[in-house]
Amino acid sequence: MDNNFDVIVVGSGPGGYVCAIRSAQLGLKTACVETRKTLGGTCLNIGCIPSKSLLNSSEMYHKAQKEFNNLGVETGKIKLNLSKMMSNKNKSVLTLTKGIEFLFKKNKITHLKGKGSISAKDTVTVTDNSGKKISYKTKNIVIGTGSVSTSLPGIKIDEKIVVSSTGAISFEKVPKDLIVIGGGYIGLELSSVWKRLGSNVTVIEFLDHIIPGMDKDISTEFQKILNKQGINFKLNSNVTAVSVVKNKAVVDFTNNKSAKRERIECDKVLVAVGRKANIDEDISRSGIKLDNQKKIQVNEKFETSIKNIYAIGDVINKGPMLAHKAEDEGIAVAEIIAGQAGHVNYDVIPAVIYTSPEVATVGKTEEQLQKENIKYKIGKFPFLANSRAKINSETEGFVKIIADEKTDKVLGVSMISAVAGTMIAELALAMEFGASAEDIARTCHAHPTHSEAVKEAAMAVDK
Repeated sequence: MDNNFDVIVVGSGPGGYVCAIRSAQLGLKTACVETRKTLGGTCLNIGCIPSKSLLNSSEMYHKAQKEFNNLGVETGKIKLNLSKMMSNKNKSVLTLTKGIEFLFKKNKITHLKGKGSISAKDTVTVTDNSGKKISYKTKNIVIGTGSVSTSLPGIKIDEKIVVSSTGAISFEKVPKDLIVIGGGYIGLELSSVWKRLGSNVTVIEFLDHIIPGMDKDISTEFQKILNKQGINFKLNSNVTAVSVVKNKAVVDFTNNKSAKRERIECDKVLVAVGRKANIDEDISRSGIKLDNQKKIQVNEKFETSIKNIYAIGDVINKGPMLAHKAEDEGIAVAEIIAGQAGHVNYDVIPAVIYTSPEVATVGKTEEQLQKENIKYKIGKFPFLANSRAKINSETEGFVKIIADEKTDKVLGVSMISAVAGTMIAELALAMEFGASAEDIARTCHAHPTHSEAVKEAAMAVDK
């Protein structure tokens, strides 16, 4: 094999594999290094994809148990076969990771198997499983090694009883009692999965509200919905210790306000308190500068402190830690390396929580606009008054559109709906083109659809 490349991408997650494919399409000789046996990174192997598979299957199970009867669909006794559900999840993962392998072959990308490290500004050394090292020369390096789960001080994740999201998508049996530390996306999605499958779930969150960073209106309404589904919340609570005694976990926490201490015993604890950049000491040793959040510093062209070494995705401090953000950056970097004008618009990156109903947002929240002293107006519309949601028994939630008070330009949108994750794309597109609320209001939406609620909310901006 020729050991000289135009681009070597380290990491094959959504940022890395997309960057490698785009680089190859632009005529650059490309290689991609991956430590896992399969391509696709955290997202495809142990993150977004397997968790969405379980969210879908568990929702089907829940509906068959609780809702089909009311619709005149009478079934016999519904039984959960967890191992079958898990193997369906694994099959989906395998199909998709094989799909990336196929795209690598099709685009003539060299797949380097092993751990990649930067040994010089133009050299990547790959260490395979047997410890054998091979060095490859390259004109450009792209770091896309993603992120790993973090824990709290003194809490050891063993992936058996105290688990990260990785362990929580592979339980062999439904835990009777599950405690989830952290009320963000990951914690709430996995709480939903196990609640539907029969766990008694309690979420402990340090702040006084769930889904930090999202619109307060959404956070309040969403918690009410999850409460109604039977998920318990201990908000404003600081977890002080987690100990494992005879195959059970004991969680100690203190209320930040009242200083009241509590202790709960459970079968499993999921620690979902965030993620950190997946980089080691090698990075700073190679002279690449990190910022104060221990992420790689990059300029507007995604270049690190070393010329021709770039970084994308969760390892940099730009935009949210989301797969689709990393993909956009991967394409931008490939185009920049090829001498084109790659660009990412960080103001229009949608975010989705794939619970039931889903939560989706794009742009600014009310709280952010207040901080920035920007005057705005709001239009809201509830799904309770949407005919499609009504006939589908999906009336929870609303659409909230925030527009500039003077210009009517859409600044941010938040929604809770059964299909929010799909609907948010219309708003992202509108914002990408600088649309006003009136532009959306005057666009004909099909009837009866959930997306009519978007048109109604846009009309409500102008009363």
